[in-house]
Amino acid sequence: MAAALGAAADNYLSAKHKFDAIESDRLRPGARVELTVPELDAYVAREAPAGVRNPDILLGGNGVATGSAVIDFAKLRTAQGHPPGFLLSMLLSGEHPVSVTARIRSGHGQATVDVQRVQISGVEIDGQTLDFLIRNFLLPLYPDAKISQPFDLGHRVERIDVGARAVEVLIGQ
Repeated sequence: MAAALGAAADNYLSAKHKFDAIESDRLRPGARVELTVPELDAYVAREAPAGVRNPDILLGGNGVATGSAVIDFAKLRTAQGHPPGFLLSMLLSGEHPVSVTARIRSGHGQATVDVQRVQISGVEIDGQTLDFLIRNFLLPLYPDAKISQPFDLGHRVERIDVGARAVEVLIGQ
């Protein structure tokens, strides 16, 4: 158990160091930064907000990644300063296993995230219900989030390649 905790701490520090290097804007053009699944898992576990438990990342290759966690939506919204109203609190309190699969396309300093699949408590969410959740939960918490729209990567990141074993970040000019 102690060895696993030590490995998680080492993976977190490794990922944090890599993110800090990217954000410093000091990496040379053409530099490649590889983030492994254990590093990403450790980073997300440490940085997850209140209301999110047991986050996990699975890379499928070809730009596809799946994130899963156990989420208490009422606790999450409250922790972010947006407590839900009575009705939403009744509907969404308690923990729910959540899984989101997305395809990440990137190049020329931009990326687009296309949500392919969402499951909450084993129920697939799509169409108008998914749009409702994005509008009423994701965007109020993360107003700068872009779904199926290109956005700038920043920090001279040319592209992000999601492989089966790691995510590679390529630094451009």
